[in-house]
Amino acid sequence: MPDQGRRPSLHLVAAEAAPPDCSTCLHRETVLAAGRCVPGDICLVAHSGRQIDRFLRHNPEYAEACLNDVFWERRAIAVRYVPLERVAELAHDPDEVVRRAVAIRLPEAELAALCHDPDREVRITVAARLPVEQLAGMMSDPDYLVRQHVAERMPHGRLPRMVDDPDREVRKAVARRLPAFALKRMAADAEAEVRRIVAARAMPEDAATLLSDPDWLVRLEAARNAPVEAIAELVDDPEPDVRALVRARLEALLKPEESP
Repeated sequence: MPDQGRRPSLHLVAAEAAPPDCSTCLHRETVLAAGRCVPGDICLVAHSGRQIDRFLRHNPEYAEACLNDVFWERRAIAVRYVPLERVAELAHDPDEVVRRAVAIRLPEAELAALCHDPDREVRITVAARLPVEQLAGMMSDPDYLVRQHVAERMPHGRLPRMVDDPDREVRKAVARRLPAFALKRMAADAEAEVRRIVAARAMPEDAATLLSDPDWLVRLEAARNAPVEAIAELVDDPEPDVRALVRARLEALLKPEESP
């Protein structure tokens, strides 16, 4: 066991494909002898992320010794186990996998430093964790997946700023979250998939404006949501599913209420 109060260190070797030779390991009389590592299963110097993770899971006190290691995977795994105050040291690591690990653990108050990271997976993680009041700065991110995550968390009051996003998936996320009364301006969206969401969620009178949409699935959702008195125009719709829904709603309206 390391002396109390001293930060343990390990004599690491450059990552190699060949299994490490325990007979030459400088820690064979300490870590290995104490049963804190297992050749081929729990090993910090192996070229295996699984073995490295198992080692640090059992021996987290050695994680800090790995933060400057030459092997990117060892650094990335070490980020999971070092004290929180050390995580930010690798926020600008040259390897994106390391920075992704940092973005997962970094305190929310410090995530803004990674908002413009060159790796989109890092920025996606940031967008998923950043305090919502700071998300506005990521609405113009160049990657649509980042913006989609922003749209899924953005406060409702700021969502209207994203209704004209250039990407369909982002606008779909916006349409799923906007309050029903605010969806009217998305009824003319260029993508049918967006209009379907609008037709299903908008206020009934706004859904009625989509009853003549060229996409039959949009008309179907509009016919389901619009006021029943507005859907008669679709009784002879060319699509059988739309006709069936419209006629069922109209028949239900005309059917006399059964006596209790």
